Amino acid sequence: MPIKVGMVSLGCSKNLVDSERMLYKLRQRGYQLVTEPGLADVAVVNTCGFIQSAKEEAIETIIELGKLKNDGTLKKIIVTGCLSERYKEETAELFPEADAVVGIGDNKDIVDILDKVLADERVIHFAPKLDAELTGERIISTLPFFAYLKIAEGCSNCCTYCAIPQIRGKFRSVPIEDVLDEAHWLADNGVTEIVVIAQDTTRYGEDLYGKSMLPELLRSLARIDGLKWIRVLYCYPERITDELLDAIADEEKIVKYLDIPIQHCNEEVLRRMNRHGSYNELKSLIEKIRRKIPDIVLRTTLITGFPGETEEQFTELSEFVQEMKFDRLGCFPYSQEEGTKAAEFEGQLDDDVKFHRAEMIMQQQMLISAKNNKSLLGKQLEAVVEGFDQYGECYFGRTKADAPDIDGKIFFMSERHLNIGDYVRIEIVDTLDYDLIGEVIF
Repeated sequence: MPIKVGMVSLGCSKNLVDSERMLYKLRQRGYQLVTEPGLADVAVVNTCGFIQSAKEEAIETIIELGKLKNDGTLKKIIVTGCLSERYKEETAELFPEADAVVGIGDNKDIVDILDKVLADERVIHFAPKLDAELTGERIISTLPFFAYLKIAEGCSNCCTYCAIPQIRGKFRSVPIEDVLDEAHWLADNGVTEIVVIAQDTTRYGEDLYGKSMLPELLRSLARIDGLKWIRVLYCYPERITDELLDAIADEEKIVKYLDIPIQHCNEEVLRRMNRHGSYNELKSLIEKIRRKIPDIVLRTTLITGFPGETEEQFTELSEFVQEMKFDRLGCFPYSQEEGTKAAEFEGQLDDDVKFHRAEMIMQQQMLISAKNNKSLLGKQLEAVVEGFDQYGECYFGRTKADAPDIDGKIFFMSERHLNIGDYVRIEIVDTLDYDLIGEVIF
């Protein structure tokens, strides 16, 4: 009987791509892959260690797997990813039930690590983070019609609140020919939507080619047969160029959607975050984007309660949200992360203040989103089918305006049978705060 291996991938989509590459290696060696750790002989946990809530989720997951091991359901546990890379030996000491604790530079050797733990060797090893693979074959674990395309590893922006550079290392671009080879492979295997990701996609190529190659990459992706939607996430505002906007505007396959994590709008707060811009600069950028691409959908993320954030600075952020009326927005309370510069700043705010401010912004955004959705009543939109809701007895999916896993859904009825991955035209008949309701048009 082959050894059964289950992967638990936590955190972001970039981590998921790493998990998919490990899964491919394990299957190639002959291990049987299962989707539930409770059905596995060995569980591999690819952890997130970005902020406190992510660390807590990783710890709880390892503890739960430890219980399965104590019950005899699981034989071995391997811990990798950002938590173990960030805390190394501390993770190994904290979780004696883990048979292997390794860093992100060791993921390429996951088969050898598994072989060793099956031979009852405990593996504690942390290869240089710069050894992390930038490309490689993978098993797609998302819905079969879409996949993430990771174009870089690490980050060199060094925002004062963020631990990613110390966890993942400096920014390293994947050579453009490797990115395009992977995209061709995805298209050949039935993927029609790709989501381009990195810690900072707008920085892509600077380290290899001396300038941002994101516009050229996107135009090359748009020429690949079989791809229908190309979406780009994590674009830093100061690196959004006219060349990038022209590529998005010109290419039909590139969805008119731009994710710009601005984090704040107050100039003083941004400087303490080691970020650029100001209220007026960001406003000018957003106005330019909307002028060049009138039907653009803009998403952003914000942080409330950064050390020293005053009531006046928070009010300015609230007014900015109200004025800009982002189509999609996520707001998170500041997380004080050890090892970051901001963790040592004076003026740390109480959790209650941070969370309350985040809730206020999200209440604002809910009203903005609800109004935006109502403006779509009676309109026809293209959507991709993601599944059938047995409880609601209807299909659900996404429009071009919604990124996988982070944005809203569209729920709709159809008189004919639909398959996951089908693209259909839908008339909007009702709306919710963040979601749409419609009917398929024949």
